[in-house]
Amino acid sequence: MNSKWNEKLNQVTENTLIVGMDIAKRKHYACFVDERGRVLQKAFAVHQSKEGFEAFYQNILHAMKVYEKSDVIVGIEPTGHYWMNLAYFLDSYGIPLVMVNPLHVKKAKELDDNLQTKNDKKDAVVIARLMKDGRFSYPRILKDIEAEFRNGSTLRSKMTEDLSGIKNRIVRWLDRYFPEFTQVYPTFGKMALATLEKTPFPQDIVGKTAEELVFLYRQVEGMKAPQLPKAKLLINVANHSIGLTEGSQMARLEIATLLRQYRLLEEEIEMVNTHLAELAKSTEEYVYLTSVPGLGDATIVDLLSEVGSFSHYEDPRQLIKLAGLTLRENSSGQHHGRKHFSKRGRKRLRNVLFKVIVPLVRHNKAFKLLHEYYTTRQQNPLKGKQSMVVLCGKLLKVLHGICKKKVQFDERHMMIDLHCLSTAA
Repeated sequence: MNSKWNEKLNQVTENTLIVGMDIAKRKHYACFVDERGRVLQKAFAVHQSKEGFEAFYQNILHAMKVYEKSDVIVGIEPTGHYWMNLAYFLDSYGIPLVMVNPLHVKKAKELDDNLQTKNDKKDAVVIARLMKDGRFSYPRILKDIEAEFRNGSTLRSKMTEDLSGIKNRIVRWLDRYFPEFTQVYPTFGKMALATLEKTPFPQDIVGKTAEELVFLYRQVEGMKAPQLPKAKLLINVANHSIGLTEGSQMARLEIATLLRQYRLLEEEIEMVNTHLAELAKSTEEYVYLTSVPGLGDATIVDLLSEVGSFSHYEDPRQLIKLAGLTLRENSSGQHHGRKHFSKRGRKRLRNVLFKVIVPLVRHNKAFKLLHEYYTTRQQNPLKGKQSMVVLCGKLLKVLHGICKKKVQFDERHMMIDLHCLSTAA
């Protein structure tokens, strides 16, 4: 940690113009300070437009000339997505952009005037003074295929949320008009959707035979072999349904609309998944990642969307920190608190790791043996979930190693590590 901090401190010298910026949707505020935190130019507005960015750039050049600075560094407190346009603009001119933790800004803003007041101009100065102390991080400006992955992953995530919302609306509809439906179809498979399309109400089913229902459902596109036992069970629950019958005309229109939206979103999600899989296969790292038993295309896409390229990271600990898997501990004097994971990182990356580690432990021999070792060792044995979290970090180290060295996964290397651990224990 100290070496990284020293590197950041060394980046800010007497020849550096420090620019702190508070980001907003329409108008940002920027402030110039020197290496000691002295304000060189009070906070001024920077409009979120091409003209505003160009004027800001010219202002930086003018300040560097006036104050005899040869370097410049711009720091921001990330606010939603509003900083991205500025980040790519500065990158095109080769100006480095760093980020200051919003929590640090909130805690540091009272140091100067001992007041809890908050405004954009004050925040710009606070950000600049945090930067001169090296309290910033370097964001990754995604480009080319990495930007495609991130955009595609975000799109798919939002579409999946929308699909879940429509599913909930269908369930709510069923609770009112056909509450017994879920006894027959607990999930929304093809048969369930075909049933709702052709016979959404119990009264549409009553009086028909199972064979008639099966013939009716076969008319739905994609339905080849409807299940006769399900149709018989459906008739049975329909005859004893307590579903509402009032307002059925608009209710029928409602369920038809929901089904169209549901099917359309399913098709679009599948299309996005196909594009993302093609992108993944075009990367150099795809060959190495697929060599790990238990990693499928969907998981590789999720990992690349969150990480970008594994080989771009110098140390696997950067990936572990990115996922929020670094340990934190609260200790004082003779009190030693329990260690917990920081969870300060990309939440979605953590979710992907937790989802993939379960099948890896089941189907990957090396990870399975490591899990058994962690949970059964004599000294400090881990609980099942604790072991899974540790293995998530191990997986990141393995993926970083094979992508950085450009080699296929070989479980024998992990077996050697396991043998060393067992011997040390």
